[in-house]
Amino acid sequence: MKKTRKTKPVSAETIARLADRGKDITHFFKGQGRMVQPIQRVNVDVTASMLEELDKAAQDLNVSRQAVIKTLVRQALDQHYLAQRSRRP
Repeated sequence: MKKTRKTKPVSAETIARLADRGKDITHFFKGQGRMVQPIQRVNVDVTASMLEELDKAAQDLNVSRQAVIKTLVRQALDQHYLAQRSRRP
């Protein structure tokens, strides 16, 4: 039977302190997953009636208004790219 070495999880603060001191912290990471892009905030002006619609959709879906907006923007961009591809010869 293969023996496994049990190690205690290391806190993010501990890893950050090691990195601040210039230590190699790569062994704490497996290199799996994907890189998350930085978030950029935007302001969007909408009418009161549109805001009511967004809030109703969010309530129906049991998610935040922001989640509804992000989902709808993603769907619109996907449709836009599909339409662009279909127009190309």
